[in-house]
Amino acid sequence: MTYDLVIGDRAYSSWSLRGWLLFDAFDLPVKLHVARLYTDELPRLLKQFHPGKTAPTMRTPDGVVVPETIAIAEELASRHPEAGIWPADPKARAVARVLAAEMHAGFTALRSHCPMNLRVSYEDCAPPQAVLDDLARLEVIWDWARAETGAKVWLAGDYSAADAFFAPVATRIATYNLSVSDRAMDYVQAHLAHPSFRRWRAMGLVNGADQEFYRRPYSRRPWPGPVPMAARAVEGVAAENTTCPYSGRPVTHVLEMEGRRFGFCNAFCRDKTVADPEAWPAFMALV
Repeated sequence: MTYDLVIGDRAYSSWSLRGWLLFDAFDLPVKLHVARLYTDELPRLLKQFHPGKTAPTMRTPDGVVVPETIAIAEELASRHPEAGIWPADPKARAVARVLAAEMHAGFTALRSHCPMNLRVSYEDCAPPQAVLDDLARLEVIWDWARAETGAKVWLAGDYSAADAFFAPVATRIATYNLSVSDRAMDYVQAHLAHPSFRRWRAMGLVNGADQEFYRRPYSRRPWPGPVPMAARAVEGVAAENTTCPYSGRPVTHVLEMEGRRFGFCNAFCRDKTVADPEAWPAFMALV
């Protein structure tokens, strides 16, 4: 009963983040197929997922290919009503769908001037008026959603597809130090601290080389989200554990944290953990 999901670079592919959150944040089984953007990897991979042409594209366990994140959200919600992808309350569900639809179709100035980049945060990006207008619109619909639903942290009650759709917007505000109200910044911080997002970003930090398309000449600042515990990759295979906490396979790569050594089955398992140890419950259970 596992789904297949095509994604692009985790650090940069905002639509891939949305698609993946619809699985990870709602505990649905998925097998990832990762392709690097701006290469022939994605078009070659998508030949196996006709008629998909973008990341993310989903294939259901019964073989139906579903491109587009709104279609993915709706199909998953219909197949897994218990997952809570949309709010159970009819009014909150209507609000959440309005929000997701506007995000899917709008905010083009914000997307263009501030492409998602989870590897950096800048002091300033000189946003033009069109971006400021998009930010103002975000404030309007976020405040409206909370007023309609009585939500406190997320937009329509518990975390829903609407929040998954706005997760890359939150990262743009964080990356480009965009000026928003305290209410909006609280929402951004909730995203940056969300367990699924922390896992995605940790993988994005170590998943492939930088993409030059996303490099900007702005002064940098520290990432404004939770500060990870300090850890580092080390040589050798000596570790407290003999099998990887994620796969159960033998240890081949090791990290050191607080004077202790923990092992993993490959460099990616180790490096994503070094990037943010607390994002990984299976690892923290060892600690």
